Amino acid sequence: RPPMTLRKDEYARRRKQLMKLMGKGAIAIIPAAPERQRNSDVHYHYRPDSDFHYLTGFNEPEAVAVLIPGREQAEYILFVRDRDPTRETWDGRRAGPDGAVRDYGADDAFPVGDIDDILPGLLERCGRVYYSMGVNLDFDQRVVGWVNTLRGQTKLGIHSPQEFVALEHPLHDMRLYKSRVEAGVMKRSAQIAVGAHVRAMRTTRPGVTEYEVMAELLHEFHRHQADISYHPIVGGGANGCILHYHENADTLRDGDLLLIDAGCEYGLYASDITRTFPVNGRFSPAQKAIYDIVLEAQEAAFACIKPGNHWNEPHDAAVRAITQGLVRVGLLKGRLPALIKEEAYRKFYMHRTGHWLGMDVHDVGEYKVGTEWRVFEPGMALTVEPGLYIPAGTKGVPKRWWNIGVRIEDDVLVTSSGYELLTSGLPRTTAEIERVMASAA
Repeated sequence: RPPMTLRKDEYARRRKQLMKLMGKGAIAIIPAAPERQRNSDVHYHYRPDSDFHYLTGFNEPEAVAVLIPGREQAEYILFVRDRDPTRETWDGRRAGPDGAVRDYGADDAFPVGDIDDILPGLLERCGRVYYSMGVNLDFDQRVVGWVNTLRGQTKLGIHSPQEFVALEHPLHDMRLYKSRVEAGVMKRSAQIAVGAHVRAMRTTRPGVTEYEVMAELLHEFHRHQADISYHPIVGGGANGCILHYHENADTLRDGDLLLIDAGCEYGLYASDITRTFPVNGRFSPAQKAIYDIVLEAQEAAFACIKPGNHWNEPHDAAVRAITQGLVRVGLLKGRLPALIKEEAYRKFYMHRTGHWLGMDVHDVGEYKVGTEWRVFEPGMALTVEPGLYIPAGTKGVPKRWWNIGVRIEDDVLVTSSGYELLTSGLPRTTAEIERVMASAA
């Protein structure tokens, strides 16, 4: 069971806010994520759907939440698995309908097996259905079936919903703004990941394998009751130039860099950190030169994160710093404005500088409002992750630069005056990294 980090009133506040946005005459239907089969009769470890959990705090599969603003009998209804002593002996405890009301704040709850009998009657009184179509195709068919059943009874004087509305529009905008409580959980997630990266630095040396380093990360996550928020990237040498390298199988070599992109999920909130450091504990001049360009780009991006600035300003600042640095070391030639305009940097830096962060590692929330970049506001959380990648054989690049892949990624929360670095305490400069690695030697 994940850490119980949020109180019932936090979920109740979210439901109240969503129902206010929906207005009377509407109904929201939010199914839990189905269990996923891994192989044969083995399932993956169950991870609740983020939208469903955001509104309910409920961690069991085969559940459906229903919100009906203004309904006198019950605005918030949960359909859950019934209690079953035999199944609970095999698979673990269930809340059951009574527990859904007692422990999870539902106004009313029913066995999920009765949903076909009950939900059409709830839909009948509503003109608008808020639902995320296309996420769970099997459940889509059930929702459409309930509505069509009502439409087939119009001659009997039964009303059916007239409009489907995408639930993700209001709900994902809510999730973009983190409350004080959420920010606290995210900071805890980030600090667990910080400890894991420090541990990785201290255990890395020539001859160790990438998977051994990954094991150190996982140990640190799990000892703090956290899990991975995505499969870790542990790439030494040439592997660090593969953006989504995931084999983590090679032996680390003296003279190479090691790029680790790894974050954890604590209380269902993600962290996302990347650090790049020398396997032998000392940066070569070429490695340091590239690393310092990326660090300058990250600092330039940080300086743009404050309320009133828009989403693309940190990326533009990072691009400018990276292009300047590449010109400085001779990897690009020409005038800075022209090089930026023609995106000459994309040969070495082919991704964006960050993404929203929250319950999902690439969290929900629009990056543009209409045609304009979204403006930063307090409570938004994001990553800042510039990088440079120079695989062996890159055309026109001297060999001393080959197989240098560097990314530096940290997590920040927008505040009223700027930003808070959630991943504070993790070495970022070459001197800090070398000092930590030397202390473990």
